[in-house]
Amino acid sequence: MPAFFPDATRAVVRTVDSADLTSCGVQGLVMNTYHLMTKPGPATIKGLGGLHSFAGWKRPIITDSGGFQVFSLIRENAALGEIRTGEIIFRRDGKKTTLSPEKCIQSQLSYGSDVLMALDYCTHPGAPYEVQAKAVETTIRWGKQCMDTFNRLSGGKKAQGKLFGIIQGGNEKALRKECAEALIQMGYSGFGFGGWPLDDDGRLTHDILAYTAELIPNNMVKYAMGVGKPENIVACVKMGYNLFDCVIPTREARHNRLYVYNEEIELSKDFYHYMYPLDDAYRRDPRPISSQCDCYTCTNYSRAYLRHLLSIGDGLGSRLATIHNLRFYTMLMEMLRINK
Repeated sequence: MPAFFPDATRAVVRTVDSADLTSCGVQGLVMNTYHLMTKPGPATIKGLGGLHSFAGWKRPIITDSGGFQVFSLIRENAALGEIRTGEIIFRRDGKKTTLSPEKCIQSQLSYGSDVLMALDYCTHPGAPYEVQAKAVETTIRWGKQCMDTFNRLSGGKKAQGKLFGIIQGGNEKALRKECAEALIQMGYSGFGFGGWPLDDDGRLTHDILAYTAELIPNNMVKYAMGVGKPENIVACVKMGYNLFDCVIPTREARHNRLYVYNEEIELSKDFYHYMYPLDDAYRRDPRPISSQCDCYTCTNYSRAYLRHLLSIGDGLGSRLATIHNLRFYTMLMEMLRINK
């Protein structure tokens, strides 16, 4: 493959539209089941023809299950909810949202997702063994309930999308193996690496990522969820992963950090650098962000104009920056496909 799907958490990649995404070469998007359950709601999305029609996006859509929100929201602030045996309870903005394996799959089917993700129990790689073991037990149990619900409601129809499982277990290889073997027997179409892929120092958890990739059959999609730094994507492709998503390119564009390829691109070495478009050095710079980039921004606008837009806070500046960073990532995927 490999492919990078930008995060469109609430059915939108902020600052850009579907035409921008298509022109950048984006192959698909990742949206979030939990967030879409809260706004606008599954019934609204289904009534408007599903996510593709609702968002005006004709290419593939993956809907993440919401399991990561357990990790990022509830585990950081217990007041935001709780994890029960058969469900997750979220409490935000005075509202209560219940996410169970059955409800997770029901919602994703109503969205018309191309790839549905099973509900899992996400952990930090450094969490104690007991926590990792509980996460694996819960993920397997929920995984069976997700698959049963998917088979019951879809009737095995291919038009209903594919269901991917998520392999948990932290840094414990035995737990990763236990989780993978149990989920593989259930008939999933692909698998994601579950849990945070970086250690406390921000470095890729290389050994456990590589081991988990080996557990997934080579004829299935191997999804390195949340891996987004360009050099980490390159490393994970070498391990066998072929699908990626992350907020990095779009979030950093909105925070005025752009990705630029070095003059000589060797993916085995440092192959890019950052550009900060608000720097004074670009005030009168007539050049594009990158002479090696064919994105809409680089073929039509100068560094000086982009700096001007960003300095006055005009929305066009964020749009042009986002377009450039997304094209950087799709160009990386193109190079990786050629070099694979």
